[in-house]
Amino acid sequence: MRLLERMRKEWFMVGIVLAIAGAKLEPSIGVNGGPLKPEITVSYIAVATIFFNSGLSLNTEELTSALVHLKLHLFIQIFTLAFFPATIWLFLQLLSITPINEWLLKGLQTVGCMPPPVSSAVILTKAVGGNEAAAIFNSAFGSFLGIVVTPLLLLLFLGSSSSVPFTSIFSQLFMTVVVPLIIGQVVRRYIKDWLERKKPPFGAISSSVLLMIIYTTFCDTFSNPNIDLDKFSLILILFIICSIQLSFMLLTFIFSTRNNSSFTPADTVAIIFCSTHKSLTLGIPMLKIVFAGHEHLSLIAVPLLIYHPVQILLGSVLVPTIKSWMVSRQKGVKLTRPTV
Repeated sequence: MRLLERMRKEWFMVGIVLAIAGAKLEPSIGVNGGPLKPEITVSYIAVATIFFNSGLSLNTEELTSALVHLKLHLFIQIFTLAFFPATIWLFLQLLSITPINEWLLKGLQTVGCMPPPVSSAVILTKAVGGNEAAAIFNSAFGSFLGIVVTPLLLLLFLGSSSSVPFTSIFSQLFMTVVVPLIIGQVVRRYIKDWLERKKPPFGAISSSVLLMIIYTTFCDTFSNPNIDLDKFSLILILFIICSIQLSFMLLTFIFSTRNNSSFTPADTVAIIFCSTHKSLTLGIPMLKIVFAGHEHLSLIAVPLLIYHPVQILLGSVLVPTIKSWMVSRQKGVKLTRPTV
């Protein structure tokens, strides 16, 4: 089993390299409107597949128990939609005196205002073996919350105004997240014995879908003409984004592992990914709506286009390390339990 797990991890890392290389060589295949039609296959089918897969593999009891873990949910949502954007705003006050393109800096602020994604945080939490039920709930709930909160945060920090079609965004989320999850749970009730006996490769399925998301994301990144503009600013933005992600991941780790936090190691894994990841799928449409007609919209969107693949890459690279920590921590907890 360990050999198979190691081979699967190595295959996944090779897949990431091949996906990025393929996107660099021929980005036109995976861009919106291209042969792969990611605006349909990724935005709808891939996301729906992830949550159907999660619904099929997740014990109903675990999902139900996750709903009442209010402290964990409050931590993730407050960190994502309050602490994150406020901290970025303070940080940008310092960066405003640098020669970095001001619209790229405004783009960094929009990243901070975005809701959590509905896919990558769940997949990475599942890959580590963390609290998948909590990750699913917070990704879905945070996305729904973001439909209202994100435009308000954009108005607060950037002063843009527009009417946002909440109904259409809510409908898309409901059809791609909630419905597939419920269907997966219903199907599981009828084939539970078969699933436990055959143990289908849910992890491999999710990893394959994630590789598709990585490929199409990098296709969008490499095909965006603004990526070639002001390379000095872009390099600095890339460095800043990597630093922000690593710093916030470390911060959530420290907060959630304090002695009085009451979070389990599996909870900490969900917190690390759900609190620091931001949604490109919801983010780009929201930017296009809120900044409709803005002459610098393309530059504002660049940091989010960079942030999304970076969060997947960093998360994927850190999976073995976080998993080793979680396993060792769980063993330690078991060893310290008193025997009866």
